[in-house]
Amino acid sequence: MKQKTVNPSTIGQHAEQAALQFLTEQGLSLITRNYLFKGGEIDLIMHHNQQLIFIEVRFRSHASFGSGAESVTRAKQQKISKTALHFLQKQPQYAEHEIRFDVLSLSMEHGQYKYHWIEEAFWPGDG
Repeated sequence: MKQKTVNPSTIGQHAEQAALQFLTEQGLSLITRNYLFKGGEIDLIMHHNQQLIFIEVRFRSHASFGSGAESVTRAKQQKISKTALHFLQKQPQYAEHEIRFDVLSLSMEHGQYKYHWIEEAFWPGDG
């Protein structure tokens, strides 16, 4: 019998949906998903208490691969920052909001998602 292969993009979509549900339960409101700009993407842009939050979602099926947060490299941070700047330029209604960059790392344990949310994970210019 042939084993069914799982599409990595489907796994990523499920993890991102779980991340969105988790963050919504924490009181954040979704502005947009998968915002793209010149090779950069922000998985989730959310709002909470006059803060605009740019969130990178990372999924790891096994902890032995390292945490998802560890995989957000300096180059990835720069792409996210440039994409966030573009978003802010196109959405002037958020000009007075504070901003922050978070990473939400998900892993799977016993068939359930485990969340590791790092608020203010990085700031443009860190490094």
